[in-house]
Amino acid sequence: MRMIDVGAKPRTERVAVARGFVSMAPATLRILRAGRAEKGDVVAAARLAGVMAAKRTPDIVPLCHPIALSGTEVEVVPRRGGVEVTATVRTVDRTGVEMEALLAVAAGCLTVYDMLKRYERGMRIEAVELTEKAGGRSGRWTRARGSGRTRARARAPRARSGRTRAG
Repeated sequence: MRMIDVGAKPRTERVAVARGFVSMAPATLRILRAGRAEKGDVVAAARLAGVMAAKRTPDIVPLCHPIALSGTEVEVVPRRGGVEVTATVRTVDRTGVEMEALLAVAAGCLTVYDMLKRYERGMRIEAVELTEKAGGRSGRWTRARGSGRTRARARAPRARSGRTRAG
């Protein structure tokens, strides 16, 4: 294992957006919407957890570069059937912020679960996924809405000099 050397890469603006969903029973969702959760404001706690997690990504994900985040936004929105958590993370650095966005969503979803588990243990965290990224050498990538398929700028695979990969 090794951390990839990004020292020669230029600092560029990079953005990643991720989402996740916590499915729950209508009664549990009503408790959240009414602000009656015993532990307090579920939405505010999940938003804060997401921002804090994005900042701590290198401490949690092995071999992930510590990078200076220029902005992190976490939205927690009640929807039919549960709560959607979306994170947008930005940097001007040498590597992307996909892991930071994904970890922000995961932490937000876990916080929703933690704060509501007293009312429903059967909640399910679903579809934690990257939905968009922009910047860097690979350019812009967007997940096609409503499917697992992706759209990306086509490019040829790059050769690895002097290294082999066991598969």
